[in-house]
Amino acid sequence: MKNSYDIIIIGGGPAGLAAAVAAYDHGVTDILIIEREERLGGILNQCIHNGFGLTRFKESLSGPEYAARFIEQVKSRNIKALTGTTVISLTNDKVVTATNGEQGIFTLTAKAVVLAMGCRERSRGALNVPGTRPAGVFSAGTAQKYVNVKGYMPGKRVVILGSGDIGLIMARRMTLEGAKVLAVCEIMPYSSGLKRNVEQCLNDFKIPLYLSHTITKIEGEGRVTGVEISKVDENRQVIEGTQMHFDCDTVLFSVGLIPENELTKEANVPLSPRTRGAIVSQTRESEVRGIFACGNVLQVHDLVDFVSEESEIAGKNAAIYALEGAKERDLIEVECGKNVSFVVPQYIDKNQAGNVKLFFRVTNTFKNCTITAKCGDQILISKKKMVAVPGEMETLILADGKFNMLRDKLVVSLEEENE
Repeated sequence: MKNSYDIIIIGGGPAGLAAAVAAYDHGVTDILIIEREERLGGILNQCIHNGFGLTRFKESLSGPEYAARFIEQVKSRNIKALTGTTVISLTNDKVVTATNGEQGIFTLTAKAVVLAMGCRERSRGALNVPGTRPAGVFSAGTAQKYVNVKGYMPGKRVVILGSGDIGLIMARRMTLEGAKVLAVCEIMPYSSGLKRNVEQCLNDFKIPLYLSHTITKIEGEGRVTGVEISKVDENRQVIEGTQMHFDCDTVLFSVGLIPENELTKEANVPLSPRTRGAIVSQTRESEVRGIFACGNVLQVHDLVDFVSEESEIAGKNAAIYALEGAKERDLIEVECGKNVSFVVPQYIDKNQAGNVKLFFRVTNTFKNCTITAKCGDQILISKKKMVAVPGEMETLILADGKFNMLRDKLVVSLEEENE
């Protein structure tokens, strides 16, 4: 095996696959994908429900079908992939140390590195839910793997904490497999998942969603026997006297995703406290030259179609970097304004040509609102929305040429009509 490549992509899920194809199509053929699982595809391999590819392919695909489209493109280009291989370190001068059962520990170097490690689920331990520690408590993603890949049922009577998309989808999946989903609890006053998933996974199956509620106690010794849920106030503090009890044998947690940025931090790549991913320009290049980031390791997306789109940007620009080296940058900061929780990219490089697509999320549910991108008092973009919700990514496109006039930071904000 070679010990140096033009581009090394860490992660062989939807982000890594799309980045590899884009890099190849922009003139770089010396590419290596490193994937810790035994096959490419990432989390899509356990997502057997449909709904993927509606934007990208204009058809409804399952997760494995969506992944297969990109895996075929990778194979047809003879892009090399190392599966069953874990990257254990990354330096800011793009030295990658990895290990697998065949080669042991080995070191590789690259002209450019694309970070595409995806994200992980937040665990019960991060929530401090009181009660015992019985069997029957799973993250929603773990339960999904048991059911869809391993063929095991986690339980028969289920309560789900958190209304993220994977929790909503598992509410439906468990129901279809014969379990009884008693309740989905969400501590926020709105669902954190897509509206279509609330409708198709809960409402269609008459599964109750308790907003502004959380689990306040898990009961059971050897196995979960029940949970207590309580209503919370606007500060997410439990309101005494609102407790409800459910007899159940299984609790699933769907309480948020965390980008897998341990390698990113090891390479001294600055992270955004808002996204917990790398700080990048519109090329998806981080503040460490030659290290790019894309997909859920950069920001948690709601649609895999957006992951592919963003990863193609990273792959293309990693290829340009590998071929031409670092170019001078002229960066303008992109800032979150009123009612906006984060924006990606965090910088716009004025030396780059082309439109800039801004991805962002809002802080609450808003109706009849206007989203703007302003530089000082000058409005560069304005878009009206009937509804904007935190569970769905919003976008604005800054036309090529407009940002060349920027002299100050760009601020993305949302205003409701009655404000």
